[in-house]
Amino acid sequence: MIEVTIIMPCLNEAETLAGCIAAAQRGLSAAGVEGEILIADNGSTDGSQEIARKLGARVVDVPEKGYGNALRAGMEAASGQFLIMGDSDLSYDFSEIAPFVERLRAGADLVMGCRMPAGGGKIAPGAMPWKHRWIGNPALTFIGRLLFRCPAHDFHCGLRALTKDAVHKMDLRTTGMEFASEMVIKASLRGLRIEEVPITLHKDGRSRPPHLRSWRDGWRHLRFMLLFSPRWLLLYPGVLLFLLGGGLFVRLLAGPVTIGHIHFDLNTLDLAGFTVLFGYQMILLACFVRIFAYTRGFLPPNHILSHAFGFFTLEKGLLGGCAVILAGIGLIGITLADWASRGFGDLDPLANTRPVIAGRTLISIGLQTFLFSLVFSYLGLDERPAKEETKTSAK
Repeated sequence: MIEVTIIMPCLNEAETLAGCIAAAQRGLSAAGVEGEILIADNGSTDGSQEIARKLGARVVDVPEKGYGNALRAGMEAASGQFLIMGDSDLSYDFSEIAPFVERLRAGADLVMGCRMPAGGGKIAPGAMPWKHRWIGNPALTFIGRLLFRCPAHDFHCGLRALTKDAVHKMDLRTTGMEFASEMVIKASLRGLRIEEVPITLHKDGRSRPPHLRSWRDGWRHLRFMLLFSPRWLLLYPGVLLFLLGGGLFVRLLAGPVTIGHIHFDLNTLDLAGFTVLFGYQMILLACFVRIFAYTRGFLPPNHILSHAFGFFTLEKGLLGGCAVILAGIGLIGITLADWASRGFGDLDPLANTRPVIAGRTLISIGLQTFLFSLVFSYLGLDERPAKEETKTSAK
């Protein structure tokens, strides 16, 4: 019975593939496991497939281009209970896979290799460009650890191992370089057991440039992480803007404020109202993103959202939005009544502009709440029937 499948994505790696397969064979023997070597070929034209087959590896042809496509196809075709993945360019030593297998046998769901000294790893001279070693990897790893509480010290190491069961739990979907980030993010969000093994990164053996494009792929990883964390991207900044703008807005409604030689009045009030609106929009967008990701399976179930779908109804949202809109209309009505009492002539701007700004802001918030309620209920259509079916089956 095959216990371990070593998966290598391949695109024109004829120079280095034989060495990687030989190292993987030694690694399986040293670890004392029954295993297979699977090459997920992404359309090589240099004879990589023939090299792999002659050396006893199994080749899976993956016509859809992309790092993620190649690895997902390899994982689906793998026969082993444990999967070990790594690039086929000699940068990783597959002969040293024993610690990965031991961690998986001990109950780990995902075992990350660590090239960085912070996690005990080593980088051979010339193995990693300086901008990756000192800027890209530390920055992306710091962000990943902060946003997702991931214990890994090397968020984007390409040598990693995981169980077949973990693959099913993560439901990996991306097709490109984001696949590496998606795996770690989803493992963290789903509470899987993540461990780390220090490794040495070697200089790759290719004579051509790598497929990786530093700035483009770095931005793709960063963008992906931010999209999977609407709290940090939208919610927290939105709450901060809403509270700061709201505090200033309420104070200036009572009258102007002078600090030293600086006078804050109507223009600042208008700007504070804009800050409140922008912050509120960011909060609603964070909710939209989180709800969409939850209902579509990109993110794991969330008990807060589950309760929200049960408590929050379209009717409650519409009534709340209408109440805020009416409050805003009432404030503007004060100015209209004053204007009418003056025969619709000139008004005192200092006395009447404040309620107009406040009313306009409340009407905008009410309209956004109204529309959010519609979208929230629409996104929750799939959630409520599912919950009702669960309750019915339980009975």
